Amino acid sequence: MKRKIAILLILLLSMTILGACSKNESASADVVKNNEGVSKIQFKDDSGNIVKMEAPAKKIISLYSAHTENLFALGLDTEIIGIGRSDAYPAAVTTKDRFDYRADPEKIIAVEPDLVLIRPFIKKSKPEFVQALENAGINVVSLYPDKFEEFPDYIKELALLTGKEEVAEKKLVKFEKDLKAIENMTKDMGKKVNVFFEATETEYRTITSDSMAARAIYLAGGNNIAADAKSIRKGTSIASYGEERILEKADQIDVYVSQRGAMNSGGNLHSISIRSGFDTIKAVKEERVYTINEKLVSSPTFRFSKGVMELARMFYPEEMDRLDEFKRDEPLTRAQLAKITVKFKHKGIFAPTSKYYRKERKGHSYGTFKDVTMDDPNFDYIETAVLSSYVETEKDNFYPDKKVTREEFAKTLYMLTDLRDQEGAVNIKDMDQLKNNRIVEIVVENRLMTLREGKFDPTEMITEKEAVESLEKIKSMK
Repeated sequence: MKRKIAILLILLLSMTILGACSKNESASADVVKNNEGVSKIQFKDDSGNIVKMEAPAKKIISLYSAHTENLFALGLDTEIIGIGRSDAYPAAVTTKDRFDYRADPEKIIAVEPDLVLIRPFIKKSKPEFVQALENAGINVVSLYPDKFEEFPDYIKELALLTGKEEVAEKKLVKFEKDLKAIENMTKDMGKKVNVFFEATETEYRTITSDSMAARAIYLAGGNNIAADAKSIRKGTSIASYGEERILEKADQIDVYVSQRGAMNSGGNLHSISIRSGFDTIKAVKEERVYTINEKLVSSPTFRFSKGVMELARMFYPEEMDRLDEFKRDEPLTRAQLAKITVKFKHKGIFAPTSKYYRKERKGHSYGTFKDVTMDDPNFDYIETAVLSSYVETEKDNFYPDKKVTREEFAKTLYMLTDLRDQEGAVNIKDMDQLKNNRIVEIVVENRLMTLREGKFDPTEMITEKEAVESLEKIKSMK
């Protein structure tokens, strides 16, 4: 009996060494140690190839934007020596050399990477390119999680290849925590909104029920009205639907979301409303048509949790963008000002496209503030507020903890709404101390801010409570 058990154990160990692991097994189980104690990485990638590496990669080229984004999230800035031609996130991509799987593979071979990350699509469409890299002795690994449930294993595989297992575990814990928090906020909403998600304008296609975007709709508290849609072909989450089926449910669609990305320009309220018959859709009538960057909801990255929050804000704007947290008699900071303005305007967070960094910008460029890192909880609010011109700033610094003066807040109010001159001039006793005389006059004339014994006191700090009260006055003007 002992002999049989020993033989069985040897067979099981052999299977592990050969890397015959399933997609759902933990990637960390595929690390073994040889006699010298050096790590040997072995597992099957998503194109069915056996990956074998003696140690984590130190020179990485990523040819898929999601891989690139996740590698940066794992802290691999130094190890990344090249990225794909359309990668746009994070801002650090601007410092990396770009490569194209449609071009000559010799350009990659020449820089001698020890790992090139691709996805199955590249393997299928350009097999000769991949073969050339493999013939040169380069490790080419193909990864792509087809379903939301496969995302953790995908991240663990990336971490395994790069020696970032501990970082990945912490990131995944926070990722799950963030998603659960949003789900808890939306699960008890009253009537669930019915949502149609347009993946591409071509034939008005939507997404399959097991896609990441469909899971995002669910977590955000929406009801996917096209949950019965079928995939256009095996291996894709794009599903057939069509104009006729959409219009059959015209009076049921509360929110219409159009995805913006490589395959779809992202329709807005006007462009969708002028389609034949689409003006009968409830969401169009009630002006509840939104666009969302595909990288936030359809791409397997940690930003998916941000995408879920954005959908929740679209579905339940009044509940999700409440300003109750800013009603204290405490000085308002610039970071808080950014968050307040974005929530007040129900403005979707800014996400760069592949074309964003191709143009020179005189002012601030997304993600380049020296004093606001991407890990800052207010990062998206700050970037969005600045790029929407709600908050003025310098090119390289935002000063998030700096207190907001009354005159600075007056400029923000002026940018947030269309204010008109009112009859009768306002006498401001300390006008000589103002830098933006006319803006302050108009704000005071519209009673959004008040004088104190005839003075505006431009350099005094404004409180959170005062700021919210002014914004509530704007709502009452409409």
